[in-house]
Amino acid sequence: MASILDEYEDSLYRSASVQQSRASVGIPHSGYVNARLEKETPIFNKQRIDFAPPEKINSLVVSSNQLCMSLGKDTLLRIDLGKPDEPNQVELGRKDEAKVYKMFLDHTGSHLLIALNTGECLYLNRSVQKVRALSRWKGHLIESVGWNKFLGSETNTGPVLVGTAQGQIYEAEISVSEGSLFSTNPDQYFRQVYTLEEESGPAPVCCLEIERGIEGKFFIIATTRKRLFQFVGKVPEGTEQQGFSSIFAMHADHLPSFREFPANFGFSEIAFYTPKLRSNPRSFAWMMGNGVLYGTLDYSRPDSILSDERVWVYPSDIDITVNKPISIVLTQFHFLLLLPDRVKAVCTLNGQVVFQDLFLEKFGLLTRMIKDPTVQQIWIHTEKVVFRYHVQRESRDVWKMYMNMNKFDLAKEYCKDRPECLDIVLAKEAEHCFQNKRYLDSAKCYALTQNYFEEIALKFIEAKQEEALMEFLIKKLSNLKPSEKTQTTLLTTWLTELYLNWLGILEGDPSQRNLYLDIREKFRTFLSSPKNKDCLFNNRASIYELLASHGDTEHMVYFAVIMQDYERVVAHHCQHDEYDEALNVLSRHRDEKLFYKFSPVLIQHIPKKVVDAWISMGSRLDARNLIPALVNYSQSASTQQINEAIRYMEFCVYQLEETQQAIHNYLLSLYALCRPDSLLSYLEQAGTNPNRIHYDLKYALRLCAEHGHHHACVHIYKVMELYEEAVDLALQVDVDLAKSCADLPEDDEELRKKLWLKIARHVVQEEKDVKKAMACLSSCALLKIEDVLPFFPDFVTIDHFKEAICNSLEDYNKHIEELKREMEEATQSAKRIREDIQEMRNKYGSVEPQEKCAACDFPLLNRPFYLFLCGHMFHYDCLLQAVFPNLPAYKQAKLEDLQKKLAATSQPSKSHHRPKDADTISLGKGQQSREQIKADIDDIVAAECVYCGELMIRSIDKPFIDPQKYEEEMQSWL
Repeated sequence: MASILDEYEDSLYRSASVQQSRASVGIPHSGYVNARLEKETPIFNKQRIDFAPPEKINSLVVSSNQLCMSLGKDTLLRIDLGKPDEPNQVELGRKDEAKVYKMFLDHTGSHLLIALNTGECLYLNRSVQKVRALSRWKGHLIESVGWNKFLGSETNTGPVLVGTAQGQIYEAEISVSEGSLFSTNPDQYFRQVYTLEEESGPAPVCCLEIERGIEGKFFIIATTRKRLFQFVGKVPEGTEQQGFSSIFAMHADHLPSFREFPANFGFSEIAFYTPKLRSNPRSFAWMMGNGVLYGTLDYSRPDSILSDERVWVYPSDIDITVNKPISIVLTQFHFLLLLPDRVKAVCTLNGQVVFQDLFLEKFGLLTRMIKDPTVQQIWIHTEKVVFRYHVQRESRDVWKMYMNMNKFDLAKEYCKDRPECLDIVLAKEAEHCFQNKRYLDSAKCYALTQNYFEEIALKFIEAKQEEALMEFLIKKLSNLKPSEKTQTTLLTTWLTELYLNWLGILEGDPSQRNLYLDIREKFRTFLSSPKNKDCLFNNRASIYELLASHGDTEHMVYFAVIMQDYERVVAHHCQHDEYDEALNVLSRHRDEKLFYKFSPVLIQHIPKKVVDAWISMGSRLDARNLIPALVNYSQSASTQQINEAIRYMEFCVYQLEETQQAIHNYLLSLYALCRPDSLLSYLEQAGTNPNRIHYDLKYALRLCAEHGHHHACVHIYKVMELYEEAVDLALQVDVDLAKSCADLPEDDEELRKKLWLKIARHVVQEEKDVKKAMACLSSCALLKIEDVLPFFPDFVTIDHFKEAICNSLEDYNKHIEELKREMEEATQSAKRIREDIQEMRNKYGSVEPQEKCAACDFPLLNRPFYLFLCGHMFHYDCLLQAVFPNLPAYKQAKLEDLQKKLAATSQPSKSHHRPKDADTISLGKGQQSREQIKADIDDIVAAECVYCGELMIRSIDKPFIDPQKYEEEMQSWL
């Protein structure tokens, strides 16, 4: 095992020196590059708003991208952040010394409440320009407002809760009519529903929040300086518009549940984090005297939605007696504290300060910090400057905090898109599991890291945790790339060795039987895994050696089946005399090559089953390759066993219709050896046409002769058309057989006569049977009595031949009479032919003056012409032009030669004193006369009508346009 590990180290991590060199320039050994090309932007990115207020800013609120700020004494500025260049300014219209105390903006940005320090309250709707006083609210200094996020609209707030500085909680509703906007008071009602108290009496209601849980249950959170109250109850279905009086009425006789802390700095503030728009808050942070109470909100709890609470004390540099926090804002993983001159961000996971931003004195003291829950932007202002914070990738370092808290699942969740961080988390989790002796979990994590392989493997080896080591190797193997073939090979081999060692230990322990079966199943799954198939196949020789070294024949066979190495499987069964199993493997996988290889062995032991298997393979097997197995088997087997070989050969010949000569020859040899009766029927079924016979005739003749099968030899002689040899051999067996052979050469009467003479001589000389000899004369018409007489001895009397001689003379007379009749018929036929010729010479036709040539349609009588019996008439030159292209080449040449000769005879002689008998002299010299030349031309040109004769029929498949002139013809038509 150690040698395998050393080999794996050398091959798999040969790049260690490269990694060390990379580490010297800042690249970690894990393979991930952490160098940052530019400084990473902070989580909370501050931006100063380019805005110079004409007066000091008293208060600022923002929600749903709607920002409202109070400037000076009497001015209100509204800005739609989607259109920042179009601010809207509204005058409050106050003539007294009243100042804006606080402003409250609902979640839609539509309803704005302005609380004055004189105990008055004003209302401004987003769609109007005029501020309205809420008369019913007069006399109450408003500290907080709990907006109704479930029933409110742009023109109606729905039932809302209002907290005052005197500790009272009022329920109110503000509505703006669409027809006449301010014709009626906007405040529909204003009634007290509860009073919050501390141990000293009523206390200011610092914060109010309304949330709805499951099954219509409402949760109302109200805070004072030291206490956090919860009011829980259901509002009857259909009465939500009537408000929350019923919930507070439930707590009229007893205090609601609350959390109290001893210290306070005169006020408190609660912040919520809502992950998505219009969904319920998921966590809260309450800023009070003892620190920040942080927790999550669980809406499934019956009496309190606060869950997982913890108190994070203020950082050590915050002294609540000197620089107490002013505001708090909560994000997903941080809460921000606003101090007079700085902002601190504290992580909610560990309470550590992760961000601090100090403001310059020139900006003045920080006044207020708020968050727009819809866009997750944080706003801070002084009396003359406004800042905005963008939260960017807040969860970037959360993984590290979860990892340090050993919450590895959460840590991996927040770094799944950052592989370098995920590797650190996995390594830390693996080490944590190893230290806690959770070795299998540790192995799974280590396999996913980039840590050095050899260090981890040795770690498990030293701890003697082979199961964990195997788990590590399996996971590591599954993570390798297809290109890492060397590493895959070594891991596969090592795992095979480990599995075999483990199985060997467990196999001999009966008490570990269940574990043995489980490990065996895992090992087989490993061997049959598609991912490992290529590697195992390429290195199957090494795996076979490992299996053989452990003596595990069971898994050797299993592995061979997986690798489709059926040759090894069959060989294994044959070595152990398991011939039926071997044949089953062959039959199941139907590999032709394996059949050829193992059939010689199997047929010696289970011949019938082997032949059945061959037959089931049908045409997939080439019977020629099985003949050696059958030959070896038939030489050492009995006649009954040879019948199996014959059965397969007959299947090939009659069912598969094999035509291979070797197959037919072997079947022929088996017939000749064991089944003489089947031999002749096979030969007769094969036929007598040598071109359709598939066995070797010479081999068959020699084979039949060796075994004395004369009938078969006669048949083969007949097929070979060696009729004399066939008759000679047949005469040794049966005269009738010889007679049938003698009639076979039908086209050669001389040979037939010769063969019958052989038969007659044999009958006369060998059998000395005169009557039988005379029967031969009647069987063959070619034989005459005079042909047979020489074969008879001299002492034979003529009485035996009297009838035959008379019959012969009568045949001669008949033949003479028939010849006379034929001569007379021939004479009459010649006479009729001469008469027909004379009649044709005198035959004529009439031509009218208006007749036209059938080819050129010009008057016929203008030039020499031809008249055919069919009625068609052609000029000589028109007929020549139509006939010439369709004549054979030799006739074209002859016609051209005749035309030249005719032209030569038409030229006048240079001598004016030509002898009168010049033509006679030329004829005497062997030259043709002019008339003879014309007759020869007529025989070629006017042999038949060009429209009615064979010429027209032969030209029916010719194209109208010559293919060679097609392009030229086509261009002429364009």
